[in-house]
Amino acid sequence: MAEWKDGIAKLTMPTPFKVGDVNAYLIKGDRLTLVDAGIKTKASWNSFKAQLADLRLSTNDIEQVIITHHHADHVGMLDFLSDKIEVYGHPLNERYIKPTEAFFQEQENFFREQFLDFGLTEEYLPSISTLRQSFKYSCNTSLTGELAEGMIPPGLREWQVIETPGHAQSQIALFREKDGILIGGDLILAHISPNPFLEMPALGEKERPRPQLQHNDSMKKLLSYPIQFVYTGHGEEVFQLRELIEKRLLHQHERAMKVNNWLKEGQQTVFELCKRLFPAAYKRELVLTLSETVGQLDYLSSIGEISSKDHQPVLYHAR
Repeated sequence: MAEWKDGIAKLTMPTPFKVGDVNAYLIKGDRLTLVDAGIKTKASWNSFKAQLADLRLSTNDIEQVIITHHHADHVGMLDFLSDKIEVYGHPLNERYIKPTEAFFQEQENFFREQFLDFGLTEEYLPSISTLRQSFKYSCNTSLTGELAEGMIPPGLREWQVIETPGHAQSQIALFREKDGILIGGDLILAHISPNPFLEMPALGEKERPRPQLQHNDSMKKLLSYPIQFVYTGHGEEVFQLRELIEKRLLHQHERAMKVNNWLKEGQQTVFELCKRLFPAAYKRELVLTLSETVGQLDYLSSIGEISSKDHQPVLYHAR
């Protein structure tokens, strides 16, 4: 049953995804604020309304929504809420939460180019169309206003925005210094390590992001704040934050060094490495597993362990 604690109520809704339930949070402030908006399914919406009823609230009582990042399981129910509700988030959310045909074309062109660059054969290119299909659980809603590093969100004078890209380029966290509470989206989860999703370059940019490096930097960034515990996007709260961040960074380094050892055997493409890392999952979760593989290569490159040969498809080798 949903209940208030320190002016925050945790709501948990089901998703059809492997990650399981997703969390959203209500905050009592000058405006009743919902942080994240679940996924666009009837099951999620019914669960959400039932938990609001536990708090003697209805959807009409919510005055604004802040989204931690643009993934469907965090924004989908925006389409079910009143169109009068104000929506705030990082500006990089916009083209994902209100996608156009031009956006879908740009995304498909980017991943087609990446797939060929990574050494995938033509037979895998049709899977790019699944990117568009995944938006059926998302929303078609614009931001009312933008949030960026250090800003105080409207109606939440005790909270400040921390930009935490990596899992998504648009990801932010909300921090309340008086009691050290962080609402962290999918930056740090107690039970699993979030995936560093590969995304196309932001508008006006040419280079693709390096999400694994961003994710590592965002986790390290949290260590400079007096955080007591973290309300997470999925699962339970995180209380031993420093220890968990150190564990996550070590695990990622160890996985990357396993890849590095493979590269000492000889040059290999991204896709060849992906199949070795994820032999059971790469066909089913192609974009996800490629994102993870590229993340390890970006990391190895950043610490000077590997370099890439400048020809197609890209071959990596240990120095």
